[in-house]
Amino acid sequence: MLGKLAFRNIKRSAKDYLVYLLTMTFVTALMFSFNTLLFSEQLKTNQDSAGIMEILICLATFFVVLIVAWLIHYMVRFMLDKRSREFGIYLLIGMERKEITRLYIRENLLLGLLAFVSGLVLGGLLQQVLFSILAHIMQLEYQIHLEYHKACVLMTAGCYGGCYLLALLRCRKKFRKMSIHSLMNAEKQNEKIQESHESRKRILFPVSLLFMGVFGWWLLRGVIRDTGEIVGFLVGLVLVIYLFYMGLSSWIVCYIRKRGRKIYYGANLFLLRQFSSKIKSMQFTMGTLTSLFTLALLGSTVALMLGDFQNQMLKGKFPFDVQIYSPDTEDDFAQELDILKKETNIREMYRYSIYENADAQINAWLYTHLKTFGTMYQKPDGTPDEKALLEEVEEHTNGTYFSYDTYMKVSDYNHLRSLLGYKEITLGKHQYALHMKERIYKETGDFSSHLKIKADETELLCSGIYTEPFSQDGHNGADYIIIVPDQEAEGMSPYYAELVAQIQGEAPANLQQTLDGLLEEKEETAGQNLPNGNSGYGSDSVVSYYSKNMVRDNLIPEIKYMLSSITFPCFYIGLVFLCAAFTVLAVQQLSDSAKYKFRYGVLEQLGQNRREKEQIIWKQLAAYYLCPALFAGVISGMISVFISYKFIFYTGVEASVIRYFAASCGLFFGIYALYFVATYVGFKRNVNLK
Repeated sequence: MLGKLAFRNIKRSAKDYLVYLLTMTFVTALMFSFNTLLFSEQLKTNQDSAGIMEILICLATFFVVLIVAWLIHYMVRFMLDKRSREFGIYLLIGMERKEITRLYIRENLLLGLLAFVSGLVLGGLLQQVLFSILAHIMQLEYQIHLEYHKACVLMTAGCYGGCYLLALLRCRKKFRKMSIHSLMNAEKQNEKIQESHESRKRILFPVSLLFMGVFGWWLLRGVIRDTGEIVGFLVGLVLVIYLFYMGLSSWIVCYIRKRGRKIYYGANLFLLRQFSSKIKSMQFTMGTLTSLFTLALLGSTVALMLGDFQNQMLKGKFPFDVQIYSPDTEDDFAQELDILKKETNIREMYRYSIYENADAQINAWLYTHLKTFGTMYQKPDGTPDEKALLEEVEEHTNGTYFSYDTYMKVSDYNHLRSLLGYKEITLGKHQYALHMKERIYKETGDFSSHLKIKADETELLCSGIYTEPFSQDGHNGADYIIIVPDQEAEGMSPYYAELVAQIQGEAPANLQQTLDGLLEEKEETAGQNLPNGNSGYGSDSVVSYYSKNMVRDNLIPEIKYMLSSITFPCFYIGLVFLCAAFTVLAVQQLSDSAKYKFRYGVLEQLGQNRREKEQIIWKQLAAYYLCPALFAGVISGMISVFISYKFIFYTGVEASVIRYFAASCGLFFGIYALYFVATYVGFKRNVNLK
């Protein structure tokens, strides 16, 4: 008997909570497909930095498990409350409380098992999508094949099953405390709305909006700087989110009590009462959903930023096929060339030197003017701190730039430009040119009037500034290089040596490792250490990379993989958060559709036709869905614009500050539309508007 009853209840639950069942299936599929990345032997053997992906996937899984546990607990409790009258009747007809508890737990376990098995099947398909994307990023050949690792299945089952068991055990405790009276009246208790001190509470609505504006001003003005201020900002933001819903419901109640003019237009009174009652009964839940939406939008925004950086900037960071640095100004790179000749087909190679003239004018100007350094090298009155700059030259504590300004012969410069397909330049007598990163030039503009570049006591004039990609992360200077006529460079001191090579076809996958291995051997056997100040890596932040040996075909896939280690978990967390939040919204409305059936029947008796009732349903669901979504959009938009501005400024990516957030909103509202349409169709069906 209990078996038949459980099977019947499962069929009914699967129908009534189809959105929840589908969401749990999709969440299981995501969890399984991402967990597979932790056990893939192909990724471990082909990528040294695979550990980064593993750590971040594990961290993402931790947050996902927390949200899944919350969702399951919420839904199990929600279904229990909705079926409380049914369980009360079971007690009345003689069933024992233990039997009802086992029945409910069995139903939920079977429902969870159905979602888990379906999720594993769907997860196999998502697995292929993830592996194909990663293989493309890492430039690996990948043939479609399913990987159902035993450890991966057990890990997914453990995370998923643990969440279910914890939720059901807590419900078991609730069953023990419930009587027939409490079960029969549980649903009515949920419908009771305490409206007290509404005139006082309504002030929380404008106050929360005011504080939201203050937080936005603090953020966009850059007032928030240290860790303590960031923590305070986040805590205040969370409080504002929950206070917003307390104030909003009370504000609507007071507006209705005062009989505002707009409540009598159309069905506004009906809609406002429904909306305010729902907000008041779900204040904490709506605040939690807003927080989830905010985190999902921010995660998606960050992922899109890093993805755009991959597409725009990586090739420009490594313009040459192979580039090798040596602090030994006499280095002929014989051993490196032997490796290149053995491993590759060299199309052209070129050795040259970088020079210094015992001055650091440009370094000093950049240290005291670039925003990335702030006031580090400035006195309180804003003037350059000569003492701090001198210490940097002597101690090289910052390491962003070489201790001295870096120079290059115009003949070497033009040869490198020809290798890259750039037009050669011409320098007249007593002239120099600057080649700098486009990001730096956008911030500084032409600052050559503040410089006095000299060669043999003769002042040189700036003939132009160039910003094409030129490998300026510690090779051809750090952020910049000064181009001077060959005869002027002859009077300067060689600083370090460089070798570039253009090869035919793609470089072997292990060429970077081979060159790095040779470098380690040379440093160990010859004691080849970098002279103090004879290194620099530039002022790039957010995403920066420095290596003495650079093989473009090896480094780009590696850096893309490292960036994907962040973007993949961000999308992973964002999707789960969105699905969990939308599921709660959808199930709440669909479960309440029974009492709405009566209310819409009353509207029909009052003269509302079918089309008018459909419009009311649409407005009711839209307000309910849009309230947390739009509020989260305002919060995440404010933070995203700030993050995007900083990201674009410090990386040099060509984009507008709203581009990434707008794309995130497109993804967000695409998923939103699916859940909204499913809820709208189900709601109409449940109130007999087919």
